[in-house]
Amino acid sequence: MNIPVIVRQTGLADYAATLADMQKFNEERTPETPDEIWILEHPPVYTLGINADESHVIDAGNIPVVKVDRGGQVTWHGPGQLVVYALIDLGRARLGVRDLVCRLEAAIIETLAGYGIVAEGRENAPGVYVDGAKIASVGLRVRRNCCYHGISVNVNNNLEPFTRINPCGYEGLAVTRTADLGGPDKSETLARDLLPALLKNLGMSHES
Repeated sequence: MNIPVIVRQTGLADYAATLADMQKFNEERTPETPDEIWILEHPPVYTLGINADESHVIDAGNIPVVKVDRGGQVTWHGPGQLVVYALIDLGRARLGVRDLVCRLEAAIIETLAGYGIVAEGRENAPGVYVDGAKIASVGLRVRRNCCYHGISVNVNNNLEPFTRINPCGYEGLAVTRTADLGGPDKSETLARDLLPALLKNLGMSHES
């Protein structure tokens, strides 16, 4: 199965506005609406999942904290971190939520392997890890059997904001980025290399 998908690359985009756009897209889509992949970055923001424990935010400082409707705990987004949102009709793609998470993780792992970075997923802690340090996060929302939200991968972003939270709810969890591991130091480079792996793992093709 090769499902056509529209890919949008929007650069630096406000988080709240992007979230509202995703929610609107999901509410208004029909069975004929093509799936979309959004590739972007956000200004600095902490986001808390729908059932997140606010105590995992230790010291937000001047960084906004936004409660959102995805799964997972707290994470940080900011410039230099690649964010990819997957707006997918799961029924049409014949994907369950766990399968989708595994495919997103697999695409990241395969892409990092191309840079000589050995990464892995974890059974009970979604995301991608390198030597125990988290390099990518996964958080999804499913409504009307369609999903939105997606993944974030640390490229060349500031890692200090992660020290002010318990990343994804894990106290003391180390984080890393591709620029420190011999990988790309630009989100555009990672996006270029990650997109084909995403399409392959999701059984999709880029609709121009």
